[in-house]
Amino acid sequence: MNLDLAPEDKAFRDQVRAFIAEALPPALAKKVEDQRILSKDDHLTWQRALARQGWSAPHWPKSAGGPGFTPVQRYIFQQECALAYAPRLIPFGLNMVGPVIIEFGTDSQKAKYLPKILASEEWWCQGYSEPDSGSDLASLRTRATRDGDHYVLQGTKTWTTLAQYADRMFCLARTGDKEGKKQEGISFFLIDMKTPGVTLRPIITFDGKHEINEVRLDGVRVPVEDRVGEEGAGWTIAKFLLGYERVGIAQVAASMGQLARLKRIMKAEKLDSPVFRDKVAQVEIELRALEMTELRIVTAEAQGKAPGPEASLLKIKGTEIGQAITELLVEAVGYDALPDRWRMDEGDNMPPIGPDYADSIAPYYFNWRKTSIFGGSNEIQRNIIAKAVLRL
Repeated sequence: MNLDLAPEDKAFRDQVRAFIAEALPPALAKKVEDQRILSKDDHLTWQRALARQGWSAPHWPKSAGGPGFTPVQRYIFQQECALAYAPRLIPFGLNMVGPVIIEFGTDSQKAKYLPKILASEEWWCQGYSEPDSGSDLASLRTRATRDGDHYVLQGTKTWTTLAQYADRMFCLARTGDKEGKKQEGISFFLIDMKTPGVTLRPIITFDGKHEINEVRLDGVRVPVEDRVGEEGAGWTIAKFLLGYERVGIAQVAASMGQLARLKRIMKAEKLDSPVFRDKVAQVEIELRALEMTELRIVTAEAQGKAPGPEASLLKIKGTEIGQAITELLVEAVGYDALPDRWRMDEGDNMPPIGPDYADSIAPYYFNWRKTSIFGGSNEIQRNIIAKAVLRL
């Protein structure tokens, strides 16, 4: 595999680096490096800077208002942003429902939703998982019943990330009979979060943060024109969306940034243990191997192919490596990762305990446990690989 960039791609990389150096506030980059929870304003600061540059939707074609990046340019852009500790783009509008609307939406849906997603004027959340339907998403129970020119939705969605900030939610709901394959009879809807009957309940995670939510849909009326695709085509759309979500969950470049952070902490802590250094080396070897897999997917995209079972492989290994890095970070700082330190709120008048870089490591460790579950658990990904590659 030739890993050398073409001259035009090297020039693009230099352009991205220059933009990041000018547009990314150092204090915001430090928050990302330390894996602190970002506010909506933090995300908007970066996303609006990207919007002014015309780079807020790297996956979108020019015809839809995106930059029209080639797959290689998109890879370079994402890698440089991650290595510079830029905030990760909130994916639900820009990377998930936006491409769905571009691919499956009507002209009126594109005109109504895409410009506001591009400008970060409207935020979205994802209404997929339910209390009894997570990795087995096809077993979802939320029902949409046709009533004239509306559908009436009844059900509950859970683990809905950042729904407290969202203006709209894209949602899967069952419109067909339960007979036959459970993947059939599911439709894809766009819901205004201000619609009567939408109720949000915060779910506070182990680190004391409010990141996820339960969303109840109690007789929520959704216009027929806010159904994407034909009735019953929701599973096809969901598979299209999940392929791109699973590639993004791997966060290879972000793991490289956290690996570099780990090495800086090792130097500060004067960690010279051969056993610990061997653990770090093993993770780095696996991460570099995974980077090659990611580059193979980039090559396939350049040839016009959508992500296949490779996306599942990338998701499995990417999340496992990310979790391994969080474990090494905790091991590196030792007792300074204890809960008495990381549970202190901003503005607490207690004197600091240990080095400044330690207080965000335990929350990062606990929060990262979820990555092997969301986007389809790693067990489900192994089933996908078994069926698609091994033909089991």
